[in-house]
Amino acid sequence: MFSGIAYPIFEQSINDYHQYDSVDQPINNPFGKDKIEHLLYAKNWVDTVQWHFEDIIRNPDIDPVAALTLKRKIDASNQERTDMVEYIDSYFLQQYSNVTPNENATINSESPAWAIDRLSILALKIYHMNEEATREDASAEHRLKCTEKLNILLEQKKDLSTAIDTLLTDIEAGTKFMKVYKQMKMYNDNELNPVLYQNKK
Repeated sequence: MFSGIAYPIFEQSINDYHQYDSVDQPINNPFGKDKIEHLLYAKNWVDTVQWHFEDIIRNPDIDPVAALTLKRKIDASNQERTDMVEYIDSYFLQQYSNVTPNENATINSESPAWAIDRLSILALKIYHMNEEATREDASAEHRLKCTEKLNILLEQKKDLSTAIDTLLTDIEAGTKFMKVYKQMKMYNDNELNPVLYQNKK
């Protein structure tokens, strides 16, 4: 099942990142560029770096100029994340290009890649919640609460993995079909964000 391929790759990316735990470290993708594994690793790496960007920008003592620079990096990271989701969906479109949907086939509310995006973020939540649940300098109450949350996240992982695999099985069987919609983000487009295009005048 695809989730059984994707999730360990997400874990590998997260573990690799935390060897140095620096948002400035370069990615060292171990998978060939022609493999879906390469794209999955790269996708999670972007998510992992952005996770830590979001931590840093919430520092109440951050320098305002540094915060603005970091906000620009977060915007760029969001765009990269969206692009990668579309690449993954394009992979699935190619995989199932020979499937003719049944006459009564239905479309899912989210594409396979957006569900996989959620699984990637969930892997990060599980990693960091486990850190908190086992943090030696935290109180017993803190560790207990985090353990309870971790158990819920692990249940979500099981449910989401099942949902992803079921969706892909249904697409392959022709009972579901998929489309790739461009996200058409407007806030970072010079032609669509009024603040940006008015400043060009």
